[in-house]
Amino acid sequence: MTIGFGSLTTENKPVRVLVVDDSAFMRFTITKHLNEYPGLQVIGSAHDGIEALELIPKLNPDVVTLDVEMPHMDGLSTLKEIMTRFPRPVVMLSSLTAEGTVETVKALTLGAVDFIAKPINKSTINIVMSEVAAKLIKAAGSRVFSLIPSARSTPPPIINSSKTTRPINSQDKIVVIGSSTGGPRALNALIPEISAKLSAAFIIVQHMPAGFTRSLADRLDSLSELKVKEAEPGDKLEAGLVLLAPGGFHLTFDRSGVVVTNQNPPVNGVRPAIDVTMASMVTLYGKSLIGVILTGMGSDGTVGSRLIHEAGGQIIAEAESSCVVWGMPRSVFEAGVTDEIQPLNKMAGAIYKRINSSSQYLS
Repeated sequence: MTIGFGSLTTENKPVRVLVVDDSAFMRFTITKHLNEYPGLQVIGSAHDGIEALELIPKLNPDVVTLDVEMPHMDGLSTLKEIMTRFPRPVVMLSSLTAEGTVETVKALTLGAVDFIAKPINKSTINIVMSEVAAKLIKAAGSRVFSLIPSARSTPPPIINSSKTTRPINSQDKIVVIGSSTGGPRALNALIPEISAKLSAAFIIVQHMPAGFTRSLADRLDSLSELKVKEAEPGDKLEAGLVLLAPGGFHLTFDRSGVVVTNQNPPVNGVRPAIDVTMASMVTLYGKSLIGVILTGMGSDGTVGSRLIHEAGGQIIAEAESSCVVWGMPRSVFEAGVTDEIQPLNKMAGAIYKRINSSSQYLS
């Protein structure tokens, strides 16, 4: 069972924000700066998760900013309670420590819409707060879902599992998955549902900055039969392997099918860009490609999906009903290149069918 929120903004009503942070200075700073932005109104603040859970039903904020590390009840525990009891868009405020990175990725897989690094000094506060304001306004228009488990629950972590991969051959499929806003949550649900026995290699391009994709890869690897790793130059596609594009780098493949990363200018405003990865693979793999476009804002993946479609490959897009933001899948659908549209809970089945129609998953 899921609970959805539609757009929370109107032209005449500001986005109502609750600020949650254990630092009095940060609460004051965030509140002061956000109240200066048109379209935003801070309606309250909380010094920890316990107070936040008391205030949310009373104030009914449209969006919550949530610190990751707090006493009494940390950000993850608070987020779980919010998403279970009062589901609404949450933007995490994270430190750039290793621990903060891991916790932020966990938060995104639990349903946080976005995150931003806290300002490290006074000289960066204005820049960071401008970004926070923009993210909050965008987050207010997203759909969020409760943590009530679906019929197919996520499997327990796979510990000390022997994961085998093999070089791909001409009969194998190559599945390229693109996602953005809401993507970590979607990937956290989808990747553990996919068997490592399928005759396919997998690529994921998730819009994320440098430093966070390795934590996401490690998390997905711990939950999946598939081997999941952050892609590195020199890697090759293998059946049973998922390569995740590294944050801050475009992921491409040379003529030999070897990973090449670069920091060329952003495409569609992002790096890594889904279009860049898809375009680099069309000539190599053509009709063996299956493009999967999940939740996300904007149109990244549309050009690449068109190229795959024209080369004889297949395109699956996530249905609006399960998207946090139905932007990228909608763009692909409106381009007329989708072969199938499925909600997230049926996406694994759609991928199975197109890789191997005799899969036991479908029986």
